Order: sequence, then structure tokens, then C-alpha cells
Amino acid sequence: MKKEELGSWGEDEALNFLQRKGFQLIDRNIRFKKWEIDLVLMDGEELVVVEVKARCTAQIGEPWRAVTRSKQRQIIKVADRYVQDNQIDRNVRFDIISIVHNQYQTSIEHIADAFSA
Repeated sequence: MKKEELGSWGEDEALNFLQRKGFQLIDRNIRFKKWEIDLVLMDGEELVVVEVKARCTAQIGEPWRAVTRSKQRQIIKVADRYVQDNQIDRNVRFDIISIVHNQYQTSIEHIADAFSA
């Protein structure tokens, strides 16, 4: 599976995983400037911005480790713009879905409230 295919597949898997947990999809692939938010969902009364990281191996580290502080700041900027543009008055939470998928296994880790603005 190519990197782009894995990324798209990972977002679909993350969405299915979260919907099974009761989350409701609001939006996906939100862009602002050169940055992007993968998924925007509702978890009860909370707006949840989700960054999805999918890899074929965890040899170089778990996928969630790629969500650096710099990446977090980018996600926060896009989320701020999204909330303003859509006049959303909700608490916003930032989650990460970390997926390792290869021919042997698929593991999904959900890190709720992974970072904050």
C-alpha cells in the first residue's frame, strides 16, 4: 500500500473506529492555508478534532509520535479557523488515532485529549 493510500485508508478506519464508540462525524479533511485537519466529530457535547497517523510499522516509533509540537500548533490553527468560520460554541478536544497496519496485524490506539490549545 502506498503512503497516500495508507493515509486515506487510515482515516476511514479511524472514522469507523470512532463511530463504533458513538462519535458523530461533522466534517473531514478541513484545509486552511497548507495545513489540514483529518476528522472533526462530536463526542457528546464536545467537538473533537482528530489527527490520524497510520504507518506500516512501529519500528521507528509509534505513529502518534509524529504529532510533534509543531504539528499540534498547525492543527490548533486550523481548528481555531474552523470554529470561527462555523461559529461553533463548544469545548474543543484534540485526539490522535495511531494505526499500525501491515500484513500481520492492524492495531488502533485512540489517545483522547492528546494535546491542548
